[in-house]
Parts: sequence; C-alpha cells; structure tokens
Amino acid sequence: MNGTFSFFFHSPFKIVSQHLALRFVAFLLISRGNSEAVTMEYENKLVLAPMVRVGTLPFRLLAADYGADITYAEEIIDHKMIKCERVVNEYIGSTDFVEKGTDNVVFRTCNQEKNRCKDVAAVDINMGCPKSFSVSGGMGAALLTKPDLIHDILTTLRRNMDTPVTCKIRLLKSSQDTVELARRIEKTGVSALAVHGRKVADRPRDPAKWNEIADIVSALSIPVIANGDVFEYDDFERIKVATGASAVMVARGALWNASIFSPKGKIHWEDVKREYVRKSILWDNDVKSTKHTLKEMITHYSCLELPEGKALIKSENLADLAKVYGEEEYFRLVSDNRFSLNGH
Repeated sequence: MNGTFSFFFHSPFKIVSQHLALRFVAFLLISRGNSEAVTMEYENKLVLAPMVRVGTLPFRLLAADYGADITYAEEIIDHKMIKCERVVNEYIGSTDFVEKGTDNVVFRTCNQEKNRCKDVAAVDINMGCPKSFSVSGGMGAALLTKPDLIHDILTTLRRNMDTPVTCKIRLLKSSQDTVELARRIEKTGVSALAVHGRKVADRPRDPAKWNEIADIVSALSIPVIANGDVFEYDDFERIKVATGASAVMVARGALWNASIFSPKGKIHWEDVKREYVRKSILWDNDVKSTKHTLKEMITHYSCLELPEGKALIKSENLADLAKVYGEEEYFRLVSDNRFSLNGH
C-alpha cells in the first residue's frame, strides 16, 4: 500500500481501533496507474475472495492467470502490518512487508500484480468473519453489532487515504437491518461493499440468501459485490442476475479449483494444483500456507490418507513439495537462476 513505507493507515488505525482486520486488494485490471490515486471499476468483475492462509501471492497470481479481475489478499491484523518494514526482495523479484526483527513476510506483492498504487489497489476491512479468533478480538463479524465503530473506522480511513477503501459484511438478523447498516456504510464514502449472503450463525452448507443481497443492491448506489454459493463459472452470471450486483466474489469455489474464473471452463484440478506448486516455488511461498492450500484442494476431491496426502503432510519445505509433485527440475532451475542473479 505504499511505495516508500509511509503507510497511510498506521496513524488512523491506532486512533480508531485497537484491533482491525484488513485485507489488501492486490490485483486490479483497471486503474489510473501507479502515480495517481487508484480508482476502482467493479462492473462485471470476477473477484477472488479473501481467505486466510490462501490469499498469498502465488494463489492470487494463479487466480488472475485464469481470469480473476480483482484478487484479495488474506486477512492481516493492523498491528502486525504497522510493525513491518518494506523490503525490495531482489532475490525473488518481490516487494515484501517483513515483521521487524524477524524473517516473517506478512505481505508480498510483485510487478505482475497490475496497476497498483503504492503496492496495493485498495484496502478492505473485514467485517464479516465469524471465526472465534476474529470475533474474540473485536474484529470481523463482531463489528456488525457496532455501527458507530464501523462509521468511525471507515470515515477515518477515507479521510486519511487516497487508496480506495471497501469492506465486507454478512447478513444481519433481518433484511431490513442489513439494508440499514449498508446504507450507513455507503455514507462513509467507501468505494464498494461486499456482501456474503449468509448470517453469522449459518454454516457453509446452508444456502446463501441471494434475495437478501438483492435487497441491499436495490437500496445502494455504490457497487455491491455478491458472495456465496458460486462453484461453477455459470454461477457468476446466475448470482449477478439474481442480485443485480456489480461484481461477484468467490471463495471456496476458487480454492478448490482456481480455473473457475476461466470462461473456457475448469481444467482438471490436478493441473491447477501443480501450477500452484510451481508458483509457490517461484515466489518462495511460506510452506505452511502452501501445504494448507494444497490440503484444502485435496480434501475436496480426494483424501489425505492416500500416498499424496501423507507425503504432503510430511513435507517440511518447498523442496519436499517439489518432490511430491514431480517438480524437482523446476525447483532446481528456479534455485539456479536465483543463485546466478545474486552474483554467484
């Protein structure tokens, strides 16, 4: 989100909230370029949803390659981001935000993530995650019951940033309650509102309430991004027609097979999986995040008790994963190239 490590958000975040969960919108097809304030275009866009331990650089690039117009990074706690320093990683060609005093990369981007302004295209505030970690810290869905705090957070960010600000919510107890909250959010000046068509108590297997998303779309003038029950490419158009939303966001459908974004249809998940492994090697992805994402893919289509799953679980680094997926030669080529680029 910055070019010289002068984060726009370090001061307002401290003022507004002790704990705030944010996501960077890392990839955008249409903007005004890196030298000016970014503007966001949402009409007819396909969006990769924010997913913890999944939305790292390799997966974002994977989704973009298959056709995603906008990709969200994973959730990052504001205090962790404030403690980072911006490092140009010439070893792999990335820009990293590294936690001071550690080698922990909190956020990584690269020039392939198009049309960014100060490293990201926008900042999104998590106001819908129902998981205990978020809620117990006053983040995520805990904010849904605090409209005044939501207003303070968003207006403070809008006042202090030239990067677009958005947020993502869930449905409240009644459609009227959700519409009232959405209208209040719109008045803060956010660029768009993403809506997950489930309530906090709903389970993933419960059908998303597209009709209630439609109520929100009808009440607002800003773009609404519809999220929930998108598992095939045709679902993008189905939910868009049903809700009237400007854009459509997909989470699990993309996690299981990122080629869902391709209008040509999905390719076999085994091929998607191997391409993800190659991108993880190329961008030196954290092995824990890589394994987590691969496990999610495997458990949807197969099981971890088979040889592949057992080998995956035992893998301790990217070299081990390269062996599991027959990418030893690719791993060697990437390693040799880095070695030569660093003057050896």
